[in-house]
Amino acid sequence: MKIRYYLWRLYKIFEEEILVIPGRAIGSIGIIFLLLLAFINISPYLKNLLIFCSIFAILAASWDLLFFVGQLNLGHGAFFGASAYTSAILSSKVGLPVSLTIPMGAIAGVIIGVIVAIPALRLRGPYLAIVTLAVPVILEGIVFLFPQFTGGELGLFGLPGISDSPIFLYLFCFVIMLISIAIMWKLTDTKSRILRTGIIFCAIREDEISARTTGINTVKYKILAFALSGFFAGISGGLYAHTMKVVGPTTLEFIFSIYPLIWTVFGGPGTIYGPVVGAYLLYFLSTELLVIVPEIRMALFTAVIIAMILFMPEGISRWVRDKIEIICPRCKFINVATRKNCRVCDANLHREGTKE
Repeated sequence: MKIRYYLWRLYKIFEEEILVIPGRAIGSIGIIFLLLLAFINISPYLKNLLIFCSIFAILAASWDLLFFVGQLNLGHGAFFGASAYTSAILSSKVGLPVSLTIPMGAIAGVIIGVIVAIPALRLRGPYLAIVTLAVPVILEGIVFLFPQFTGGELGLFGLPGISDSPIFLYLFCFVIMLISIAIMWKLTDTKSRILRTGIIFCAIREDEISARTTGINTVKYKILAFALSGFFAGISGGLYAHTMKVVGPTTLEFIFSIYPLIWTVFGGPGTIYGPVVGAYLLYFLSTELLVIVPEIRMALFTAVIIAMILFMPEGISRWVRDKIEIICPRCKFINVATRKNCRVCDANLHREGTKE
C-alpha cells in the first residue's frame, strides 16, 4: 500500500508541477526522448555525438553558474583542461580506476577555481576577463614543462574508457549530466527555501557593495562560486578524457573557453538549463555542418549565432518560454500562454504587464 501511495503522490506532483507548465513539460519530453535513444538502434556516430553533447552541457552550465555572480570567465577551459589532465595522469601514471580519477579531476578543477578566484576578489568586468584568459596559457606552459608526466606535445593516450558498452557510456554521461544540472539549478534558484546561495549570488551580481553592506560575505561567496564552477567543469573534463581516451594540449586551447560562453548566450544565460539547450543544439549543428558543408561550416555557424543574438537576445530557451508561458499577475503561478484565466486563482491573464 505504501508503494502505491508514493507512486500516486509522485504522479500528482508530476501532473501539478510539470504537465501544466509548458516549459517543464517540453523539458521532460526531451529528457525521456534522450533516455530512450540509448536503447534505440541508432548509428554509433550519432550516439557518440550525443555523449559529447551531455559532457559539454555540464561545461556550459558550469560557466553559467559563475555568471550568476557577475563574473566573466574567459579562461573556463583551464578548469576543463586541468581536470582532464589530472584524470589522465592519475589513470595512466598512478593506475587509479576511472571511478576515482574523475572525482579527483573535479577536485583539481576546484583548486584551479579557488586560485583564479583570488584575483577575482579585486577585479571585475574586462580586467577579470583578461586575467582569466591567461590561466589556460599558464597551464599549457606547465604541460610542456613536465613532458614526463603530461606527455608534452603528444599528450597522454591509451586511457581506460568508462565502459566498453556504448549504452552504458551513453546512460552514464547522460545521468551525470542530469544530476549536475539539477544541483547547479538548485544552487542558483532564487526561490529556494532550502538553499539561499541563488539569491545571494544574484545580489552580488546586481550590486556587490550593497550586498556587502547587508552583511553578505561577498568574498566567501565569490570563492564558492568559482569552486563550484571549477568542480562541475572538472567533472566534464574527466568524462571527456575517459571518453576520448586521449588528452593533449588542445584541451587547454582557447576554444574550450569560448565555446561554453557561446552555448550559454545561445541557450539563455542565467538559467542553467539554457546552456544545456545551447550545447545540445549548437554542438550537434556544428558537427553536422562539418560533415555536410565543411567548406562553409564556420560561416553558417556564425550566421546562426548572429541571427540568434539579433532576434533572440535573451537566448532561445527564454524566447520559447516567453512564447508559451505567461505568469499570473495575482498569484504568480505559471500558465499556458493561450489561457484566458489563471489555472489557480482565475485572474485575467492577458491584462497589460502580465508577460514576464
